[in-house]
Amino acid sequence: MTALVFDKYEGLGNDFIVVEVDAGSAIDSSQALRLCDRHFGVGADGVLLVMPPTSAEARARMVVLNADGSRPEMCGNGLRCVALHLARRDSSVGTSYVVDTDAGPLLCEVERDGGTAQVKVGMGRGRVEGEHVTRFDGAKVSFSRISMGNPHAIVFDSGFDEAAIDRLGSQVSSELPGGSNVEFAVAHGDGAFDLVVWERGVGRTLACGTGAAATAVAAALSGRAAYDEPLSLCLPGGALEISVAPGTLAVTLRGPARYVFAGEVPAP
Repeated sequence: MTALVFDKYEGLGNDFIVVEVDAGSAIDSSQALRLCDRHFGVGADGVLLVMPPTSAEARARMVVLNADGSRPEMCGNGLRCVALHLARRDSSVGTSYVVDTDAGPLLCEVERDGGTAQVKVGMGRGRVEGEHVTRFDGAKVSFSRISMGNPHAIVFDSGFDEAAIDRLGSQVSSELPGGSNVEFAVAHGDGAFDLVVWERGVGRTLACGTGAAATAVAAALSGRAAYDEPLSLCLPGGALEISVAPGTLAVTLRGPARYVFAGEVPAP
């Protein structure tokens, strides 16, 4: 029986099965769903397919498959894990790569120490997509919509607990065409924010890099944070450092990635 060889990585507790393949068709959505099952599969928040690049300057291409089999445009935590994977493959300690994604080619700078790394990622430009207003438990709630190549809806200082976040995250995602990640942020001043993300295709998660990036853009646009200053976005899995450029809304993100283990399973 043919075996599927994989590596397991995590970034702030957001965990991934990394598989090197020649084409995205090597693993389909139903196979990804089975691999990510935490009881009957390997268990993960998603599968990251590492493939040959599609642009001349890139080292590789990354395709993301969520735990429910859906394919998001980008994943910041996943991109850091892929950058660490490439550095381990190349036996590089300090290096930089361009990685092709469904949101375009993105630059990653890797500082590796064995199986761990700090990775600085150019996340691309935030794009403002307006406001989404919904009603929840009889009250009006307004979300700022920001795209980081994938969609996000952000609310600040809402005071919702985890049970409400699970309900409202699912509701807001279902109200937007194609669904959306939904961010619940609390501002603490001096560029510090607590953040909980309800991730499209996953649910409430320990961390979401693009969600943190979109929240930083929304914070800068609303005057809650300064441009070109390091912001600390503290998620349940840990903190990310993010800066937002004025005018372009280009986002730079720095955070950890860690190799967990390697394995193989019967090909799905």
